[in-house]
Amino acid sequence: MKREFHAPEKKLRVGVLGATGMVGQRFLTILEQHPWFEVTVLAASPRSAGKTYEEAVGDRWKLDIPMPERYKKMVIHNVNEVEQVAREVDFVFSAVDMTKEEIRAIEDAYAKHETPVVSNNSAHRWTPDVPMVIPEVNPEHFEIIAAQRKRLGTERGFVAVKPNCSIQSYAPVFAAWKEFEPYEAIVTTYQAISGAGKNFKDWPEMVGNIIPYIGGEEEKSEKEPLRIYGHIEGDHIEPATEPKKRARKSRSAFTDTSRAIISSRRRSRRSAASASVCRF
Repeated sequence: MKREFHAPEKKLRVGVLGATGMVGQRFLTILEQHPWFEVTVLAASPRSAGKTYEEAVGDRWKLDIPMPERYKKMVIHNVNEVEQVAREVDFVFSAVDMTKEEIRAIEDAYAKHETPVVSNNSAHRWTPDVPMVIPEVNPEHFEIIAAQRKRLGTERGFVAVKPNCSIQSYAPVFAAWKEFEPYEAIVTTYQAISGAGKNFKDWPEMVGNIIPYIGGEEEKSEKEPLRIYGHIEGDHIEPATEPKKRARKSRSAFTDTSRAIISSRRRSRRSAASASVCRF
């Protein structure tokens, strides 16, 4: 089914929560020239609040490209001052670095102030009525937002999340293979050090190295795709039961680009197994 996406009539005002961290920095570089969005608020921890972005980040700019000039003199807001930030934006991207409990609390607080939250964090990925979406794969999951708004008591506010970064490449592959009925897969990923919030300056021992296990990542890779392939049932998203995955995750000597190798079994008689290499 062909899906159409329409640009807004005017640019939407966007805030970035956790703007000083590596993910926040990446958000800002992507949004700098975006035709739909204008960054109007940068928010971070209380220790950064009141400083200019350039002062708050200091020598902690982690990307290879320079800090965009337009953000350098913007004054950082306290991310905990939800009402103040909410007044100045149409929605926020969340990249805050807190405990999962704190992240859930602050993202819910923004939603309850009628500010939609698009989160890069994992804290809400298993909240039953929070959509975890790859737009090309499961945009229909956005329909669960109506149930979430009812729970939160909001008219406009909600939280939506993205999946684990490694999943974003190969989840669409299985969606494209749906007609071949894949039921089992082995996924091996070689993930960039940026996923750990590092670069080679921070982590020089990773040059030419590999760490053959990443704690917690394998479980995410095995379970999160099933939620993406699931369906809405009442006030929650019911995960799919297939394809079942076994995952092997390693941290590898790449800055941003990671790789995945997929071997799958499918019920279709056209092919019993397949292998693909994905670069993301």
